[in-house]
Amino acid sequence: MADQLLSTVTYHETLPENYVRPASQRPRLAQVISDANVPIIDLGSPDKSRIISQMGKACQSYGFFQVVNHGIDAGLMVKMMAIGLEFFRLPPEEKAKLYSDDPAKKMRLSTSFNVRKEAVHNWRDYLRLHCYPLEEYVPGWPSNPSSFK
Repeated sequence: MADQLLSTVTYHETLPENYVRPASQRPRLAQVISDANVPIIDLGSPDKSRIISQMGKACQSYGFFQVVNHGIDAGLMVKMMAIGLEFFRLPPEEKAKLYSDDPAKKMRLSTSFNVRKEAVHNWRDYLRLHCYPLEEYVPGWPSNPSSFK
C-alpha cells in the first residue's frame, strides 16, 4: 500500500481516477470572495475570553484565522519546515517503513484519512505524529532523517 504515497512518485502524466472528485464536491472558485481581512488572533493579548470569542467568530465566519504573538521562535519554525522537507525527500523505501492505512495509529505516514473507506483520496501525503505527552510519543517518532529528533 505504500506505493500510494504521492511523495514517492516524481511525475504523474494524468491525475489518477481515485483522486478526482465529482463536480458536486469540488470548490466553486467562481464563488470565492477575495478578502484581505482574514481574522487575526493576537495570542499575546491578556484578555483570554476575548481571544476565545475572536477564535469562535473567525471559525464561524471564515473557517480559519491567522495567529500572531504565539511565542514560537521563527528560527524554530524554519528548522521544523526544513526537517519536514528532508523527511518527505527520503527514498521511497525509507518512507514505506512508516506507511500505514490504519486511521487508529498514533504515528503513521499516509496519503488520506481512511484509504480503505474513501472513494476519492486527498492529493497529499502526511505524517501523523501525536505529541502529548512528549515522553510517551517521541520514542516512536521516525529516526530518519537524523535531525528529526
